[in-house]
Amino acid sequence: MGYGVYDQYDLGEFDQKGSVPTKYGTKDQYLAAIRAFHAQGMEVLADMVLNHRMGADGTETVRAVKDADYDRNVQLEETRIKAWTKFTFPGRAGKYSDFQWNWKHFSGVDYDEKTHQGAVYRLAGKSWADQVDPENGNFDYLMGADLDMSSPEVVRELDRWGRWYLDFTGVDGFRMDAVKHISFPFFAHWLTKLREDTGRPLPAVGEYWSADTAQLCEFLDRSGQVMRLFDVPLHQRFFQASEQGPAFDMSALVWDTLAERQPDMAVTFVDNHDTQPGQALQSWVKDWFKPMAYAMILLRQSGVPCVFYGDLYGIPHDGLAPTPGLETLLNARQKYAWGRQTSYFDKPDLVGWTRSGDAAVPGSGMAAVMSNGEGGAKLMCTGAGHAGETFVDILGGRPERLTLDETGSAEFPVDGGKVSLWVSEKAA
Repeated sequence: MGYGVYDQYDLGEFDQKGSVPTKYGTKDQYLAAIRAFHAQGMEVLADMVLNHRMGADGTETVRAVKDADYDRNVQLEETRIKAWTKFTFPGRAGKYSDFQWNWKHFSGVDYDEKTHQGAVYRLAGKSWADQVDPENGNFDYLMGADLDMSSPEVVRELDRWGRWYLDFTGVDGFRMDAVKHISFPFFAHWLTKLREDTGRPLPAVGEYWSADTAQLCEFLDRSGQVMRLFDVPLHQRFFQASEQGPAFDMSALVWDTLAERQPDMAVTFVDNHDTQPGQALQSWVKDWFKPMAYAMILLRQSGVPCVFYGDLYGIPHDGLAPTPGLETLLNARQKYAWGRQTSYFDKPDLVGWTRSGDAAVPGSGMAAVMSNGEGGAKLMCTGAGHAGETFVDILGGRPERLTLDETGSAEFPVDGGKVSLWVSEKAA
């Protein structure tokens, strides 16, 4: 279920580990969900958890080195352990694949069944991958039985499974989980081979949880630029801005983020399932700032925006309501956020940007302005193509009707702690 991957060929088809359905239902329900999205003209990205396996069918006695959890380059002792590394999948009985996993396919585990002790155990003769995140000295090991991506057998099996999964399910691309813990060059091989073998584009986005933009850029380079990454640095800026209020410098909101450094490779987001209250990476952007954050990712040119289900529909069990104005911003992206972008991030408490519009999209063009202070107005230009037009705030914060001058400029106002979105009255 979910993060605890046991058998990747079992999509809810076999009686294994106490049930036939997985956390996500039966195989038939799983495939029906994908078909339902396709029927609505939507593409489906599957969440790929390739880093580890859990729930082994048996143990093996192997030699191992206990490494320090705080620095996996520090060896504490050599020992013999009973490791959960034998995956035989008796419930599936070889259907789809007869490949079985043993200790040779893993680089480390976190539990010794013989002593009932938990630690970071690197299996004998194995090394941690050298091109991974540098946290803890080397962050190859995360949890469970860690796949050894230097093993040709492991790579061949992942190649076979990837092709099987694409053909079996018909998904359109991938969300790659925990990529900071997997040898970076592996993805250049795996995604490139699947794209070549299938002749499909297979868009992919990786979850590399780090606020260090330089580290994200290094991953992109070492993995051959084969996937985009979630812009964690930008999320952290949103979180800090919502926490600090007027003390946060809004002019620095996008500085040194992936959206600024490599905009074509950034998937921007405000919050997600990991950052919501109660989760391990909790960094929930406060409600007052969320409309501003969503205006940033939806109405600016850089990045591919990702909208969190919980922000669109609310999270009732946490008492969290939908983000006000989010549906309006989603519609505005389609109707107005076109053409040349001009940014006005020149004040710490009052920032904005304009989009000039596109002749192929009638009524497009817009001006967004937001403030984390007392509010005010900002002189901005939408372009001469909008000269003389009347603009209104479709987010409802301001009642004015603004007539743009001969250059398409006006003083666009906004209330404190709010965002206003100004568009042509005729297109509103």
